[in-house]
Amino acid sequence: MHATTLSFRAGNDFADEVRTLAGLVGLKSSDYIRQAVLEKNEQVMAQHIAALSKELSAEHLAFNESLDESLQDGLD
Repeated sequence: MHATTLSFRAGNDFADEVRTLAGLVGLKSSDYIRQAVLEKNEQVMAQHIAALSKELSAEHLAFNESLDESLQDGLD
């Protein structure tokens, strides 16, 4: 795996909090931030999948309801 360096500006309070919390769980700051970003990415992807699933479910429901209507068109 080829590593790429990312940098961003953060206030001193944020940086101090990250360092403190990372130390509490035995991680380097960079590993702590990396883990937090990975967890956020998983959360966003899960929300996206849930939204797509809901949309697809609504489409299937509409289609099934249209088929139900066609069953009641007088053909027995």
